Amino acid sequence: MILYNVTVKVDRRVAADWLNWMQEVHIPEVMMTNQFVEYRLMRILGEVEDDGVTYAIQYLCASIEKFRKYQDDFAKRLQAEHSKRYKDRFVAFRTLMEMVDHNSKNISLEEMGAS
Repeated sequence: MILYNVTVKVDRRVAADWLNWMQEVHIPEVMMTNQFVEYRLMRILGEVEDDGVTYAIQYLCASIEKFRKYQDDFAKRLQAEHSKRYKDRFVAFRTLMEMVDHNSKNISLEEMGAS
């Protein structure tokens, strides 16, 4: 499995709009490419947020070939839409990782004590 991580620091003034757009538009469009099997959107804690809020979006891909297809056929357009909408309001970096080992216990947020 391949994990494609996108870390984005967003200007506080557009952070709420950015988060909504990511959840309602951008991430669904990425997932509709059918190159990823799941995603996670997380807010990074412990960062000074005076100038922005930092998020990590992790997309899980079944193979490097699927990721390359995403890069070749879809990424440029999707990244351009994001850059146009939030020009000069964000910084981002991307990391590609190969999963070596994984252990998961499927429990609900309620079981974890979250509300």
